[in-house]
Amino acid sequence: MKLLKYLLLTLLLLFVGFALYTYLTPPASPPGETIYTYNNKDYKVEYSRPYKKNRLIFGKKEDGALVPFNEYWRTGANFSTDLTVSDSFYFGENLLNKGSYWIYTIPGKDSWEVFLNSEAGSFAFFEPNKSNDVAKLNVKPFVLDNQLEQFTIDFHEIDNKLNLRLLWDKTGISIPIN
Repeated sequence: MKLLKYLLLTLLLLFVGFALYTYLTPPASPPGETIYTYNNKDYKVEYSRPYKKNRLIFGKKEDGALVPFNEYWRTGANFSTDLTVSDSFYFGENLLNKGSYWIYTIPGKDSWEVFLNSEAGSFAFFEPNKSNDVAKLNVKPFVLDNQLEQFTIDFHEIDNKLNLRLLWDKTGISIPIN
């Protein structure tokens, strides 16, 4: 009976220790959020923000790139990167209803495929169900003036149009969303 008590106490202490360690240790890819209001519409992106950590980010798989060209990328880390819009909006040329959408990408050296999928809030380790894609567009990447250590998503107005930007390392893309 004493052995059972010690075993249970040990398991409880291990559980509490693990829980404290998990709670007190900052995540490798902390959560991020960007909010923007444009033309009386509220836009919000929730995502995880991985760090470069001296790694090759975008490139060839055989070169060890973290995000290989021409392969699915969950566009961040952990859960899906979700765009929520308070009213109907354009994603490229596609008019979409208000709501939440999962953004994922297939980066390429000269062009990126950007998708919106209706399965927002997904655990994004696996590729999405393509039958739930609601929009797709191709955008050209651009080179950033300064290298970004942490993956960043923001909104950018140019020529009275709103764009969603994905920025990391030396690469950026701009997605027209209005």
